[in-house]
Amino acid sequence: MTQLPSFQRRTFLRGLGAAMALPFMESALPRSAWASAANAGKAPLRMAFLFIPNGAHMPDWTPTTEGANFVLPKTLEPLAKVQQKIQVLSGLTHANGFALGDGAGDHARSAATFLTGAHPVKTDGKGIRAGISVDQVAAEKLGKSTRFASLELGIEEGRLAGGCDSGYSCAYSNNISWRSETSPTGKETNPRQLFDRLFGGGSEEDRTQSRAKRDLERKSILDLVQQDARGLRRQLAKSDAQKLDEYLAGVREIEKRMNAPSDELYIDDQMTRPRGTPQEYAKHSRLMGDLLAVALQSDMTRVASWMFANEGSDRSYQMIDVAEGHHSLSHHQNEAEKQAKIAKINHYHMQQFAHFLERLDSVREGDGTLLDNTMIVYGSGISDGNAHNHDDLPIILAGGASAGIVGGRHLRYENGTPLMNLYLKMLHAADVRVDAVGDSTGQLDRIDVA
Repeated sequence: MTQLPSFQRRTFLRGLGAAMALPFMESALPRSAWASAANAGKAPLRMAFLFIPNGAHMPDWTPTTEGANFVLPKTLEPLAKVQQKIQVLSGLTHANGFALGDGAGDHARSAATFLTGAHPVKTDGKGIRAGISVDQVAAEKLGKSTRFASLELGIEEGRLAGGCDSGYSCAYSNNISWRSETSPTGKETNPRQLFDRLFGGGSEEDRTQSRAKRDLERKSILDLVQQDARGLRRQLAKSDAQKLDEYLAGVREIEKRMNAPSDELYIDDQMTRPRGTPQEYAKHSRLMGDLLAVALQSDMTRVASWMFANEGSDRSYQMIDVAEGHHSLSHHQNEAEKQAKIAKINHYHMQQFAHFLERLDSVREGDGTLLDNTMIVYGSGISDGNAHNHDDLPIILAGGASAGIVGGRHLRYENGTPLMNLYLKMLHAADVRVDAVGDSTGQLDRIDVA
């Protein structure tokens, strides 16, 4: 998680060891605090990249028709409420995910190439090398005016050393964000630590005292900033006062979910992990997604990446009656029963994605919503987990209406079209002007043409 050393650009609610950045409110914040000269008078444009491991069961993923008014296939059914704000993009490819003479290791290459478009050096020790990821290219410019240049999130912890896939370092499988060609950007997986990072303010001593006070007195972060909030509310227009109340209520609701009873926490060798990391995948995922939504809403960051699981993850999903490991099932050898279970996992992940999109779409911002002002890519660097192919990838582009992106469509591109072309288009939409990123050959067409 990249954090800038100083931050004096906008209004906060403050209290002992707490600093709550505020959402966009016309009567409270100057538009110049939110917008560059290129988009003066508008809320900022953000981008996020969400990664799922082990590919997808493509027959249940891919719509049967192209263009508008397509019928959502089974895996994508959870997106029904936001269908008009998504595009399913077929045919996009990561050529550098293929072996290219390096033999096995497609899972490691899937994650390593997902945002870099670069072929990783095959090593399980020294000399790891991939490429600078697109989120970090964006953060280099967009992060100059936010508290966090970027946020890197995940559900599973991961190692940066040792081998994880056929001679490839775990650094490749467990990260999609790369600050430089040789430096992956570690991800945050603990919701409580992410919450404290987002809302901590002042000196380290103050932050420590704030956490101790809240734990001892069972107080909310809102208790520490309530005096500041009351003063601000008196200065706001009625609509913005309501927006502030909704924002604060959302933060409080997240706090309550983090303070779950012990039976909802991981139990490992009879030792209970600290509160804040729920045992159930959906609760964990939705906490992380809601915290990310708050970070985007309050302009703490404009760039994020999020791994729903590490590449090659073999976690089981017993909550949906899938006891076998995800990675093991992905080697389905065309067995219908295994493919059906892969589809169930895909559908379950899609439910979490849909929750995140609906959360963003519920936040009004100017003439649209937070989703309209955020471009989100969701997908994998592998298509079919059994074939280990890196073409015709499962990719969804959501949001971005304020950047001219036209939703509600299934677009098919010639197989082999670089996925990095989509990222280059997104960078230019956010006024990050670079000639190329990874193996891009130009900006992806049609996503902003009705």
